[in-house]
Amino acid sequence: MTNMLKEGDKVPNFKGLDQDGNPISYEDFKGEKLVVFFYPKASTPGCTAEACNLNDNLDALAAKGYKVVGASADTVRRQKNFSEKYGFKFPLISDESKEMIEAFGVWGPKKFMGKEYEGIHRTTFLIDENGIIERVIKKVKTKDHTNQILEN
Repeated sequence: MTNMLKEGDKVPNFKGLDQDGNPISYEDFKGEKLVVFFYPKASTPGCTAEACNLNDNLDALAAKGYKVVGASADTVRRQKNFSEKYGFKFPLISDESKEMIEAFGVWGPKKFMGKEYEGIHRTTFLIDENGIIERVIKKVKTKDHTNQILEN
């Protein structure tokens, strides 16, 4: 895996397109606390469980000052279908070029059922108001992710 960002690192000025095809970047969240979660593929069971858990608990996250952004290498259209199907109240970034994914260091070799392939490692970054990474969650519990985020 490329160099994954860690606690204390400055967040890269990521940019991409949201599920509606509108430009979105870190600049849109400057001065706010942010949860950036990377997921392998929209509308798959684990990714759906994770995104729905965060969506269902947005009030608890907002109470701690967090905005939420999801990101994967899916197309804008696939992100839109995913977002509309489950009614997500946060943006999903389409990063087909993998610029953002590689900047955060979450792309690399994976294994599934004995096969090796390149893909996104499900990882969540908690970013403070100053753009510094407070925490990195590598072992994401998809059905209980909000509690993982809030337990520090």
